[in-house]
Amino acid sequence: MSAPLRNYDIAELRRLDLAHHLPAQADHKLIAELGGSRIITRAEGSTIYDGEGNAILDGMAGLWCVNIGYGRTELAQAAYDQMLELPYYNTFFKTATPPTVKLAARIAEKLGGALTHVFFNSSGSEANDTVFRLVRHYWKLKGEPQRTVFISRWNAYHGSTVAGVSLGGMKHMHVQGDLPIPGVEHVMQPYLFGEAFGEEPDAFAARAAQAIEDRILAVGPENVAAFIGEPVQGAGGVIIPPPGYWKRVEAICRKYGILLVCDEVITGFGRLGEWFGHQHYGITPDLVPMAKGLSSGYLPISAVGVADHIVRELREKGGDFVHGFTYSGHPTCAAVALKNIEIMEREGLVERTREDTGPYLAKAFADRLAGHPLVGEARSIGLLGAVEIVAEKGTSKRFKGEEGTAGPMVRDICIKNGLMVRGIRDTIVCCPPLIITHAEIDRLVDTIARSLDEAAPALRAL
Repeated sequence: MSAPLRNYDIAELRRLDLAHHLPAQADHKLIAELGGSRIITRAEGSTIYDGEGNAILDGMAGLWCVNIGYGRTELAQAAYDQMLELPYYNTFFKTATPPTVKLAARIAEKLGGALTHVFFNSSGSEANDTVFRLVRHYWKLKGEPQRTVFISRWNAYHGSTVAGVSLGGMKHMHVQGDLPIPGVEHVMQPYLFGEAFGEEPDAFAARAAQAIEDRILAVGPENVAAFIGEPVQGAGGVIIPPPGYWKRVEAICRKYGILLVCDEVITGFGRLGEWFGHQHYGITPDLVPMAKGLSSGYLPISAVGVADHIVRELREKGGDFVHGFTYSGHPTCAAVALKNIEIMEREGLVERTREDTGPYLAKAFADRLAGHPLVGEARSIGLLGAVEIVAEKGTSKRFKGEEGTAGPMVRDICIKNGLMVRGIRDTIVCCPPLIITHAEIDRLVDTIARSLDEAAPALRAL
């Protein structure tokens, strides 16, 4: 149930936005030209509402995170109750709080196997910073301090901190800040449509995995600490690897004794129809950074699942792991995350994604988008989807003009038509709440199709 409507002065909020607020990852010149940000005032279920009264189907679940949808009174109540009892305490002073300890146990239960311990943070970026430092610390404890190199993939996204951007493979982010920092190597991504159009999937999977082994050998296996990858690259454009890729990658890591890190910031907590994306692919990582769906975005919290053999080194060798944050294990955030997991279990949202809504989205993409004259590929997995926009059907040829024109153009039309999606280069991506209905999926798909139709004249004029 949503709170009572507030009578906001939207014009004044937009003025204050320009006067004082710097939005995240924004073109601030463009925001100024637009007269300020779009003000989102409330939300319910899978729908957000802006200050102009527009109802917009949230095809991005906020920012890949609002898995159980908006307006959940139980989460608000969990936060309220915990704030009355103990709103905050830290974990620096050999202390912990009940919800933090309970949440660590629940996450370990969902991870299963050897991933028995959890380190808490506030964001996915912080989780990957933790991975960076913990991996290097682990190898020093093991007596192999030269193992410092991380291998990642081009077009990967692992956060916005210095370490996160460095681990990621987005060149336009590297330019700002003279990144990456030393010790991070990048290899090709498993993007069949964009990098190997028409190649046989198994051959491409083998080639993409081989690129990792080739880089390990070039750097020297004795120098490589870990390979990091998202089970499905989210911000890179919902890049779904071909079958067999992840099994090959895992085998390469084990062959050379390298740690395997699966970045589950987006794919964790039901997004692919399993609690974690690596479970969908049947692999066993050593570290699992996670965030977003952990609390469905209601409060900022992230975590890193850590395998028992890493924890064993910490405990046997001793000494401080001098890393952590003021809000690591924040009790109110942990209480909300616990309630979020409880709701997901009670409503069977993971199973529903796997057995019902995920297949329904895939069929809708195949039936109503794949044949569109501007669509080169319409792909999905669980409740993640991407639509590749092409100039010539049956090819991967893009429209002329500046690279990445098509995605933002179609995105803006989708938003005008009442659907929030993301434009990534020449691709439209979606990531709706796990509570989305069949009718809302139909609306999502039909709005993308209609928006493509509307964009066609302008795209063909480029």
